[in-house]
Amino acid sequence: MEYLNYILFALIIWFIVQRFMPTKGVKNISTQELKAELKDKKKQFIDVRTQGEFNSYHISGFNNIPLHQLSENTDKLSKDKEVIVICQSGMRSQKASKILVKAGFSNVINVKGGVSAWS
Repeated sequence: MEYLNYILFALIIWFIVQRFMPTKGVKNISTQELKAELKDKKKQFIDVRTQGEFNSYHISGFNNIPLHQLSENTDKLSKDKEVIVICQSGMRSQKASKILVKAGFSNVINVKGGVSAWS
């Protein structure tokens, strides 16, 4: 019985580590670094917050595709262009980055700290 507790504990730790580990193939940048990226019109800027959050405040240049709709809308994005993803804190954009990589996007950037870190 104690052996099963160790296995369960190990699985829980593995799950937690996987949730917070950076996604392979995804670059993370700060909001300071984002300021320089915003000038590049060849890049795609996606805000994955809800439409309400986006409407109340968003960074100019970003388009809104809420996280829960991203999987169905990857065809609206070009796989040939870099995709920069942001959310409120960086958690949803990290999930969005994983979705994009699984969908075949090879140039994905996650903004650490999200809109909350924007000044």
